[in-house]
Amino acid sequence: MDIAISRRRFGLLLSACAVSGAHSPVFAQGAWPERPIKLVVPFLPGGGTDLVARAMGQTLSEQLGQPVVIDNKPGASTIIGTDAVAKAAPDGYTLLLSGSTSFSVNPALRARLPYDTVRDLAPIAIVARTPLVLVVGKGQPWQSLPELVAAAKARPKSIRYATFGSGSGPHLSGELFALAAGIQLQDIPYKGSSQSALAVIGGEVEIAIDTVAAVAPHVRAGKLRALGIVGATRSSMLPEVRTLAEQGLPEATFDAWYGFAAPARTPAPVVDKLARTVVATMGHPALQSQLRAQGMEPVAIGAAAFRAQMEGEISRYRALAHRAGIAAE
Repeated sequence: MDIAISRRRFGLLLSACAVSGAHSPVFAQGAWPERPIKLVVPFLPGGGTDLVARAMGQTLSEQLGQPVVIDNKPGASTIIGTDAVAKAAPDGYTLLLSGSTSFSVNPALRARLPYDTVRDLAPIAIVARTPLVLVVGKGQPWQSLPELVAAAKARPKSIRYATFGSGSGPHLSGELFALAAGIQLQDIPYKGSSQSALAVIGGEVEIAIDTVAAVAPHVRAGKLRALGIVGATRSSMLPEVRTLAEQGLPEATFDAWYGFAAPARTPAPVVDKLARTVVATMGHPALQSQLRAQGMEPVAIGAAAFRAQMEGEISRYRALAHRAGIAAE
């Protein structure tokens, strides 16, 4: 009888271990991480998000003891790359670094996405903020924001502006600018900052709304002219450029930021370790200096606050989009 009971208990113990292992595949195989981590960036190389990823990648590799490999998956206003992460195995080896376009703008503007941003992604941390800036090509006649607004009022929808794709942050901010200024613009989608900046420089489109990090070098080189910062505060990289709010358009304010996320159902210990590591990484003075040199403000906002900000912005942008008649498909 004792032997039978012992065997039954042993069988129950094995069953419990099997169930536990089925729900915790990472820890059944050893301590995370045991192999390289793929960091998906849903933009082309060279843009603001890519700059943040590459600035952080080496430091994260040192902290975690494994290579962090950048995987650029641009297209469809970040949907392609974001979808790849949302559908990836929740084992901590595929992560997302993207801007607020992925986390709050797309779900606010798009009725149909191949994933649910709130349900299918696990926020880890917001790591940087960056203002967007409205720029025009050097060959355009407008020397100031009022001149651009006057031209747009005189010829509705004749002025084209480059975005990162329909429904992206620059698209939403451009529509908010048009609504606040009482004008009509024509958005032209590109895959990312590098393409949109070249489009304005080459005269394919007249203006763009892009990250300060991506276009400031072109502004300094005289290839682009900055007419206004779209964010709430001026940029240390272009301190002489006034915000749209300072120029009488506070309703056009739009802040961009960058955040890390993992697929939902990633084991909590992995997410917690990632969050601690990312926050610690953001405290490195060298990394902070590197990001500030790119026109970004380093921050360390944890998972709970990240989720609250994401959900709050989805509600706010959805209401604004409804008021402005903005929709992206």
